[in-house]
Amino acid sequence: MPAHFIAIAIGMVLDRLIGDPPNWPHPVKLLGTTIGNLTKLLNKGRMRTIKGAILWLFVCMTTFLLVIWLVSIAYRLHLLVGIAVEALLIAAGLAQKSLRDAALEVYKPLQSKGLKEAREKLSWIVGRDTKKLDESEISRATIETVSENTSDGVTAPLFWAFLLGAPGLWLYKAVNTLDSMIGYKDERYREFGKVSARMDDLFNWIPSRITGLLILLFTPNEGGHSMKQRISGWLGDAKKHMSPNSGYLEAATAWQLNIQLGGSSTYRGVVSKRAILGPAVIANKEHIRSATYQMQLVSWTFWSLGTVLGGIFYAIA
Repeated sequence: MPAHFIAIAIGMVLDRLIGDPPNWPHPVKLLGTTIGNLTKLLNKGRMRTIKGAILWLFVCMTTFLLVIWLVSIAYRLHLLVGIAVEALLIAAGLAQKSLRDAALEVYKPLQSKGLKEAREKLSWIVGRDTKKLDESEISRATIETVSENTSDGVTAPLFWAFLLGAPGLWLYKAVNTLDSMIGYKDERYREFGKVSARMDDLFNWIPSRITGLLILLFTPNEGGHSMKQRISGWLGDAKKHMSPNSGYLEAATAWQLNIQLGGSSTYRGVVSKRAILGPAVIANKEHIRSATYQMQLVSWTFWSLGTVLGGIFYAIA
């Protein structure tokens, strides 16, 4: 089995135990700074779609080739050095622990009715307005974020790591960071961020659907619905979502936790109405804990599946 499968396993353990120490430098910050500076330079005048495509290609290819170079040098020094460097790069690109910790930071004040603190902690991880949310709305927003980012932050990076090692993972992280920074449909980014948004949809297409299915197959079924009901509800609701990928995650979470996700949210004072997903049961704070457990369980299930399939593939090859 290739060394990068060992590196992925070590990276998963490191991310679970250590996560992203707040005072450590992180490659995503460098990516964000680079994208921000180039956006200021390019996002003006004519041909913004082409300029955005050039930015996407430059950032993604530079990131991919740089990580290939780093990993190649490490493996040339020694196999164990290569595995160690690749494992660290993979751990830095995963977000299992940070996602869990962020969600529980919202959950903790809700235990003592600390709505003000919970709203503030929620505002750190979502883009919607949080100042007027009640407990159920805070819970729903947190669960939706955990569900969507199960793919964005864990399983999609793993998917690309299994295919291409640490370079593949960081290619995906570049794609995802570009989308999160410029992949908007507002006046400022509609043309410039079009390619970034479309490519993020493409890179997430397979991982999001695999992750949604694994949620239904391997995480606790809290509503007691039959598998047929949950699969049918999942596939039907997923297509209602405005995102071609997020719906497959949020709908799976909604049906598996037996709660309602979606509905109205406010972004910068503007109300956004999204499709209702799942059974008509209002989420509460305890569902946040269920969602974080679901995220962790499906993350390790995805890793196990990738390792087994990868081992079979390389054994046959």
